[in-house]
Amino acid sequence: MFKFLSPSNIFKFVDWMINSLQSVFFIILIIGLTFALIISPPDYLQSESVRIMYVHVPAAWLSLGIFALMTILSLVNYIFKLKNLKIINKCMAPIGLLFSAVAVITGSVWGKPTWGAWWVWDARLTSMLFLMFLYIVFIISFKYVKKDDLSLKIISIVSLVGAINLFVIKYSVDWWNTLHQPASITLKGDISVHSSMLIPLFLMLFVFIIYSALIFLMKYKTEIIKMKKKNLNRL
Repeated sequence: MFKFLSPSNIFKFVDWMINSLQSVFFIILIIGLTFALIISPPDYLQSESVRIMYVHVPAAWLSLGIFALMTILSLVNYIFKLKNLKIINKCMAPIGLLFSAVAVITGSVWGKPTWGAWWVWDARLTSMLFLMFLYIVFIISFKYVKKDDLSLKIISIVSLVGAINLFVIKYSVDWWNTLHQPASITLKGDISVHSSMLIPLFLMLFVFIIYSALIFLMKYKTEIIKMKKKNLNRL
């Protein structure tokens, strides 16, 4: 089962995936931006500022999804001590940080015309900002904590704290009276977004997913090369 996860076994597959996704990315990017900036109509209340949604929402979704995946991999790695899972998390953390930062910044930009303020200590915004700092802790741990056991413990603790925070982010608009609007798309399948806005929203989500995959594969390939060089230097 774990042989497939060996860096040496999937090096060629990673290289092939990078080349394939690069072509797909630019095509989907053009289509997504066309729908988001041209075809999609302005909102009757928020006017053109609603287009921030096509960046803000996918970035927020991906930042949550990446952290959830990192949490699962961290706990599995804590049990089975699989070095490759640590490498995967190391490659995903900067991507998660990027999207959480984009979500916070675009949320602030969107909040100015909507709420009349660049920032409010709203429950969802604050918990989202906290998620961004958890990503930073992840990255610092990977980069500066040299002892594997200590690094693994720190990552596991951060993962558990972050997992709780994910629920706070998700349900904060239901638990507390916040400025942030309730979810327009729920896990139950309830959707209150018109198709003219829903289509570009999911197109941009697809763009962000492909972009994430590309960056991850490039970073993962770099980590594999570093590992091979280390192994050669030890011989």
